[in-house]
Amino acid sequence: MSRARELLRSVRNLSILRDLAKSQGGLDSVGDLVDNFIDSEAMEVCLQRFKALPGGAEMVEQRYPPFQPDIPALEKLPKGTLGHAYAGMIHRLNYDADFFRPRDTSTEALWLTQRIASTHDLHHVVAGFNTEPAGESGVLAITATQIGFPAYVLLNILANFRAFRFQPKEQEVISQAIAYGSRIGLEASPLVLQRWEEGWDKPLSQWRTDLGVKPVEHGLFGAIY
Repeated sequence: MSRARELLRSVRNLSILRDLAKSQGGLDSVGDLVDNFIDSEAMEVCLQRFKALPGGAEMVEQRYPPFQPDIPALEKLPKGTLGHAYAGMIHRLNYDADFFRPRDTSTEALWLTQRIASTHDLHHVVAGFNTEPAGESGVLAITATQIGFPAYVLLNILANFRAFRFQPKEQEVISQAIAYGSRIGLEASPLVLQRWEEGWDKPLSQWRTDLGVKPVEHGLFGAIY
């Protein structure tokens, strides 16, 4: 039964990936892909990797509260702080900080998925990746490397293949961004493990130093926050 279920999941993933290719990464399709992995073997492995990190099991057991930033309050923090930089990004790009679909967090996999998805934009700020396609791939590569979050692994496979097949001139920068994100993933402390809410007023530069993150901030996939 398990093998049959995983086969059906693979078929469903192919359908979702096709929709993603057509929509250029539409949020609805990304959400569908994330949801399709919730009870998968790959997600279970990812969850065990997270729980094996120092403090990871405790966060899961406590169901650390959902990430719900108060953007107006963060905008009032001093320039250079993590909170001010994050709020500035959300404001400039007209992002909805609560874009990810409401989710039950009663299971460990649901909680971890919600945590990863809701803090995704914050990883852009900390790592210095822009929000263009290559920058997105770079950010995904961090969590894909650090805990093997299945949807992010698959999304980057799709990004590389799509560029290679349909936009060969873009494949180089996509590959470079993924490589840079993977390097951050290997060298830095796990971003998904951080309790960002407890350090909004901490300088962004200090966060990066403490985590061992060497931000991009230049080139075709970097940004200044």
